[in-house]
Amino acid sequence: MPAVISRSLTVAGTAVVASLLLLAGPAVADNKVGGGAKGGNPTGGSSSPDGTLTATAGGVVYDHSKNGTGTSVGPLAPVGNWTPPACWYAPKYSPAEFKAYVEPIWNAESTGPEWDNEQRDRYVKGKPYTDFNLDKAGKGYWWTSYVDKSFPPGWDACTKPYFWVDKGALPPADIPEAITPEVLAKLAYAAIRVPTTHVTLKPDGTTKVNLPTWAWLDKADFHPVSVTASVPALNISATTTATPLSLKLEPGTGDATLFPASGECPINTDGSIGTPYEAGSADKTPPCGVTYLRATNGTPYNLKATLTWKIHWTGTGTPGSDLPDGTFGQDQQVLVQEIQAVNR
Repeated sequence: MPAVISRSLTVAGTAVVASLLLLAGPAVADNKVGGGAKGGNPTGGSSSPDGTLTATAGGVVYDHSKNGTGTSVGPLAPVGNWTPPACWYAPKYSPAEFKAYVEPIWNAESTGPEWDNEQRDRYVKGKPYTDFNLDKAGKGYWWTSYVDKSFPPGWDACTKPYFWVDKGALPPADIPEAITPEVLAKLAYAAIRVPTTHVTLKPDGTTKVNLPTWAWLDKADFHPVSVTASVPALNISATTTATPLSLKLEPGTGDATLFPASGECPINTDGSIGTPYEAGSADKTPPCGVTYLRATNGTPYNLKATLTWKIHWTGTGTPGSDLPDGTFGQDQQVLVQEIQAVNR
């Protein structure tokens, strides 16, 4: 899941640390959605009848129950120049929460009376909002931007001040970064974790010059994984699924022959990649593998195995579509001995 930050400040007694861009620019530090004011719940994942927001992680709740797990998993690298959203707009506060959040800032006068008065005009005195929209409690939310701090351009992309959206209504048309099922799908993509691509080799670790080395992946270890991202307050969600597609081998030296010649081993009908070596196959050509033509002389070759994953998403009110493929790879050391023929 991406590291998320939203508009916030820290209040310690009467000392307030605030940014002049608090309500007109990007965030400075807060993952909580709802619970930003007294009485909120920062750990839930739904909205209550009174309009209190209780989602997490940038207005978005993630379900990782079908994601890859364990210490060997890692994020996908999208193919091409595509990246997940650097920032997005999503619900943040109910009217009461918003009032409880901003009034201490104004009262502390840490951001200057002129700026504070501008904010009071905007959110209290009808230019364009009146009294924090308290009369609309339970009928909508105050929205703000969230920034994935992994992508610095996000600081420049989402700088609109807090704005109100009624329940069931669309965000303003001039805010293309507003959260939607498609945006959720892209955020879920960034949260997907897949297993390390450690292929099984035969011979394993040490092979011989001119002897085919078979390579394969077990379907039990490499199967589809998915992440669901949702905004309970808006009743929208999207599920992004990564499915193994093909394995690419790079032998780590030009003195090698790949099988197939492209080094691209497609997925089999049963979900596996390559074929396990069986006794008596020493003289056969492996459907997925490599033959080294020169010994390593003590310095191993780095055989790189990169698995390509197909990415597809579905979401609320839409069948979804494909997103760019993702890859994840790993190097494995292979020693090659100068022996022309062996018996298996």
